[in-house]
Amino acid sequence: MKFSNRTIGLTAGGVFLGMLGLAFMAEPLYKSFCQITGFGGTTRIATRAPDTILDQEITMRFDANVADTALIFRPLQREQTVKIGQHGLAFYEVENPTDKPIRVIASYNVTPHFAGPYFYKLECFCFEERVIAPFESKKLPIVYFVSPDMIEDHVASQLETITLSYTFFDSSTYKGPLNQEARGAANSASPG
Repeated sequence: MKFSNRTIGLTAGGVFLGMLGLAFMAEPLYKSFCQITGFGGTTRIATRAPDTILDQEITMRFDANVADTALIFRPLQREQTVKIGQHGLAFYEVENPTDKPIRVIASYNVTPHFAGPYFYKLECFCFEERVIAPFESKKLPIVYFVSPDMIEDHVASQLETITLSYTFFDSSTYKGPLNQEARGAANSASPG
């Protein structure tokens, strides 16, 4: 069976365009996949705590890191024991030791990674970009729970400890709402 040059060219072009489209969609699709499934330690967001609190306890450990920024960032407690299904309240503290405002956003995950689908946040400082003023110190809360559904998972039900880790990144190139507002204000203030 012989194919014409046109058929081969159209097929190759279609494959190329399809692969190019997948390349552009890979990051948003992967991010959505992780948020939905908890894959790679990605945590979930909840609007309310579960109705059931189990007698089984789990120890939460808290970790704090910074990248590309002069901030001082630390958990105010290293660990906390909560019952599965019970909401926990933990605090982190961030300090700007410089004389300039620092714009940051936090990335986060839990380990072991298979705990991700069962770890939920009700409130978190990590949901939005923040500006830490010069010499400012802030306490940042997180309200969380570990879902009772975890006991149905034969691997995750054996967990005794989950580590929640945050990393603050310089977000001066971030295209989120806070920077969009700042750019809009700067553009409206510039002479036209």
